[in-house]
Amino acid sequence: MTDDVLDAQPEIEEPALTVDLPQDSAEAVEVLIKALYEARESEAARLDDLQRVAAEFENFRKRSLRDQQEMTARASQRIVVALLPVLDSFDGAFGHEAQSPSEEQLLSGVQGTFHQLMEVLGREGLAVIPTEGESFDPTVHEAVAGGAGENLVVAGEMRRGYTLGGLVLRPALVVVSAPEESTEETTEE
Repeated sequence: MTDDVLDAQPEIEEPALTVDLPQDSAEAVEVLIKALYEARESEAARLDDLQRVAAEFENFRKRSLRDQQEMTARASQRIVVALLPVLDSFDGAFGHEAQSPSEEQLLSGVQGTFHQLMEVLGREGLAVIPTEGESFDPTVHEAVAGGAGENLVVAGEMRRGYTLGGLVLRPALVVVSAPEESTEETTEE
């Protein structure tokens, strides 16, 4: 930097201390102590104000971050919900049995595309709800056929269910049945 630039910078003025001291040294000490006390009170008030502003800013920063995360989660949810019919179409395609080598090749390509899509959606928090052989859980399964009672087991899946970030996006449509008795239980009786 040149000297002209350095000279052009504004000078910082120090506050002037305006304390009129009396001639008596004892009175002067009291005046100085009183001025010091007032200065400390003033600085404590400024420090409180600064701490309050810092706390408000920290709360604002946290709230903004939380709002941004919620907005991103809602956007992800909207996209994934829009893709559910596409995922259902893939499931329908996988139910078709290939009749020729070219159909097998086509089905293999469709499966590869499906796995890539599921991998991308999985990174966003999408997970398939486990069904067949699982205990029926009305929070993640919707029974559309089967038995009634307690301790039901999912016997079949009619439509996949999904969670997104741990929250149920769509429950799985399932067929339920009573659990089969194991052979060990019948031999013990």
